[in-house]
Amino acid sequence: MYITELTDDFLESLEIEKGRSIKTTENYRLYLSRLTEFSGAELTTKDLTEEWLRRYRLWLNRYENDNGRRLTVRTQSYHLIALRNFLKYLSKRKIISLDPSLVELPKVIKPQVTFLTYDEVTRILDATDEDDKNAIRDRAIIELLFSAGLRISELIQLNRDSINLKRREFIVRGKGSKDRPVFISESAAAKLQDYLDSRTDALDPLFINNSRNTGAANNTGDYRRLTPRSIERILTKYTKLAGITKHVTPHTLRHSFATDLLMNGADLRAVQGLLGHADISTTQIYTHLTDQHLRDVHERFHSDTK
Repeated sequence: MYITELTDDFLESLEIEKGRSIKTTENYRLYLSRLTEFSGAELTTKDLTEEWLRRYRLWLNRYENDNGRRLTVRTQSYHLIALRNFLKYLSKRKIISLDPSLVELPKVIKPQVTFLTYDEVTRILDATDEDDKNAIRDRAIIELLFSAGLRISELIQLNRDSINLKRREFIVRGKGSKDRPVFISESAAAKLQDYLDSRTDALDPLFINNSRNTGAANNTGDYRRLTPRSIERILTKYTKLAGITKHVTPHTLRHSFATDLLMNGADLRAVQGLLGHADISTTQIYTHLTDQHLRDVHERFHSDTK
């Protein structure tokens, strides 16, 4: 059977049976398109052999896009994960092909985690100390990112009725369409209230672009919803104004949220739940950051024998 025919069926099953998001499905479509890019449209399930896999992995490692950039090891892993899941799908349908267990993933060196200290976060917030509507909105965004440890995708999907400011908690839908409770500080709640009080519209999105030239209008106001790129630009602006030279992204504030909790004695399992990590090994990337903190405490407070 031709791979091109089966990949369409597989992608439909991802969306309908597995409940994967449209974005995830489209990513899988891209990764699996490499199969026929490598072997041609006539590729069949019988062509997927161990030797084919060896050559495909070599091709991925040497692959260059139109700009001459190669795939990172992490991106190659995503391609192989997609292939392995596709092969599992074939096995489930009793279609004879390559054994999924033969698709081994390369070792990926985890990138160094950048985080901000509490003082650095405060400096960035102080840089938003203006009374115009953009600064009021931006202050609320930064407070919320640091207070709740949200992913940027979770932040931009929030609506005005998503948050209970009196209880200072709400539910977000994270990766894998999993819901988790989120809690915010009194300061974050106050900044959000200030922002909402400054709004004169009745649009649904919690955070909107204050420019009205943002596309065709609709009833929900999604045409005004801030994009991930907009949030990144906002954070870059105030990071520079605060005189911080670190490369700071919205995810840096998520790292900072987790690190701040651990440095103040929070349990790793609790931090896992607050971040919405399915696997605690993902949360453990923060433990080496707190190791340095423990070393500093030891050197500062532990008496040295002389």
